[in-house]
Amino acid sequence: MSAALLVWAVLLHWGIDQSLGREGKSWEHCTDLRPLDILAEVVPTNGMKNGIRMIQIQGARGFQFSAVHPRFLSFPASQLFIYCDLFPEEFSIVFTLRAFHMQFKRNEYIFTILEENSDTLLLGLRYSRNKLHFLFWSRELSNGWQTQVTFRDVFLADNQWHTLVLAVSRNAFSLTVDCSIPTDVIVDAPFPTSLTMTGSRFYVGSRRRRKGFFTGLLRQLVLLPGSDATSRMCTGMNFNLAVLSIPQILQDLPVKPVGNELLKYPYEADMKVTLGFSPRCTKSESGQFWFNAAQKGLYLCNGKEWISLIEIKERLDYVEEYQSFATNSETMGIAVFTIPKVGLFVATANRYTPPGSAIYKWTDEKFVAYQNLPTYQAQSWKFFTVGKKVFLAVANFEQNERGQELSVIYKWNYRKEKFVTYQRISTYGARDWEAFVIDGEAFLAVANHRKGDNHNIDSVIYRWNSRTGLFETNQTIPTSGAYDWEFFTIGPYSFLVVANTFNGTSTRIYSHIYIWLSGAFQLFQSILTFGAADWEVFRIQDRVFLAVANSYSYDSGTVAWNDYAINSSIYELNVTAQMFVKFQDILTYSALDWEFFSVGEDYFLVVANSFDGATFSVNSIIYRWQGYEGFVAVHHLPTFGCRDWEAFNTTAGSYLMYSSAKEPLSRVLKLKTL
Repeated sequence: MSAALLVWAVLLHWGIDQSLGREGKSWEHCTDLRPLDILAEVVPTNGMKNGIRMIQIQGARGFQFSAVHPRFLSFPASQLFIYCDLFPEEFSIVFTLRAFHMQFKRNEYIFTILEENSDTLLLGLRYSRNKLHFLFWSRELSNGWQTQVTFRDVFLADNQWHTLVLAVSRNAFSLTVDCSIPTDVIVDAPFPTSLTMTGSRFYVGSRRRRKGFFTGLLRQLVLLPGSDATSRMCTGMNFNLAVLSIPQILQDLPVKPVGNELLKYPYEADMKVTLGFSPRCTKSESGQFWFNAAQKGLYLCNGKEWISLIEIKERLDYVEEYQSFATNSETMGIAVFTIPKVGLFVATANRYTPPGSAIYKWTDEKFVAYQNLPTYQAQSWKFFTVGKKVFLAVANFEQNERGQELSVIYKWNYRKEKFVTYQRISTYGARDWEAFVIDGEAFLAVANHRKGDNHNIDSVIYRWNSRTGLFETNQTIPTSGAYDWEFFTIGPYSFLVVANTFNGTSTRIYSHIYIWLSGAFQLFQSILTFGAADWEVFRIQDRVFLAVANSYSYDSGTVAWNDYAINSSIYELNVTAQMFVKFQDILTYSALDWEFFSVGEDYFLVVANSFDGATFSVNSIIYRWQGYEGFVAVHHLPTFGCRDWEAFNTTAGSYLMYSSAKEPLSRVLKLKTL
């Protein structure tokens, strides 16, 4: 007998001895670990029942119930609890719903268990606009007592599908929404160990009356005894529709009517749809539909033009390696850019000279070496235009052969079809360039990292002089080990945020946001950062966010256990407070870059994790925006010394590219979509 079987036999023997006295029920009968499909009990297999309507929306089907006869949507508890009339001590309740917008004080029941001969609620789930309540009756307390466990900030009434897992174990209650980070609640009153179901009845979508009746769509309602169902469900991609068990009728294709029979579920109707290339749309075609297979869209003719009704948006499925190519040396940064009528390029900022840094051109769906440029421990590139002129600026970190510390602006020569030297600017350990336009004037900001051993030096903002055709000093800003500049606008206001990394003794220092007022940048807000290496600004609908990549926590006066595993943070603009406030912390490993991108209607952030304190082989992670839950990890990408991410699109698809600061290799990943 194996060790595992021996342990199981001992536990089984112990369990039988301990539980034979519990109302004469054997231990095995009260620990059936099969999922119990509550929803399937009120939906006959033939699909015919008054008060139930099946509706398909957002690619998934669910049931909508009628409040006229709530008793029809019920069944005796003995149908589920065949061998044992005790409700499990530990269990999960899994449910998938689509709740409509509701009034602030309204509550709706997902399901309840009531005593048949009284109004006593033994167990139930109800929700309001921003809360979920789990109710249970405990006879173990004096005279019996109903306990309510409330999960706050659970926004279900948003017309979207959501899958929730409520896991219960004694006095610990855990709620997981769409496979995100669970919310835990500990209460004084534990879930009862002997909640009997004798003489009780399940009610789906109600509490046996019209008040509080469920008005949304219900797709899944399952009781799983004995364990947390999250690990069994959160294995795919479509987390808001994760499945443990759903009624068969929700999986099958609709049944075609015979003769004059009605559809079993009235959610579809026949229509004539034109396929192929765009047909004509005149008065005679008014009211006709056209399905555009190429764009996956459905259109309606209004007599003059085709009006879009449905357009299928792409969704990220997985990421695959598309191209791996050798670089001149380790790459500190990359910049992907397009020169109109010329093509798509990427510039790599390489460590060593010679051979310097390289520019690659997208040719036959691959990046191919195009041009080499002399650089000196290049840190980053910045592509920008001034009028019709096309420029590419490199931030050089080290001195050239003559002992000069110069960063260089290159200009695109259309005749030679190459970049040529245009302007040299004196910099000090330059890490980054940022280009921007304010009131029609072009600016460049350089992040000066250090001068000798002094990290507390000025970084410089240059303004384009249209008469001389050169960038000239406009403003200096004190910085501490500056690593990155990021420019953004909000309405009529222009902002510039600097990533300060090190002040000579600590990386625990403030990075600053500046606002353009009266012809100069003035301090707007200071944010505490830890070796900040990058800022990324992005917008989701009308919300503005700033993400900082914190790389290292160090203070000369303290010793940390792991200086590299620290939180990077996302801040959101609070318009009322007129400042950025922390929205979310994400654990990162010496993060050096954030990159924001979108696929269809989904938004993503990818982080460049570079070092965990022991190895440079660290997963970089793609996070997906999930509304009130913030960004949730969806893809782990193996990287080695990852330094920079760039997202770009071609006619063939969407891609991510990353550079390595620890090996002379860069990789292009293709985003595979549904």
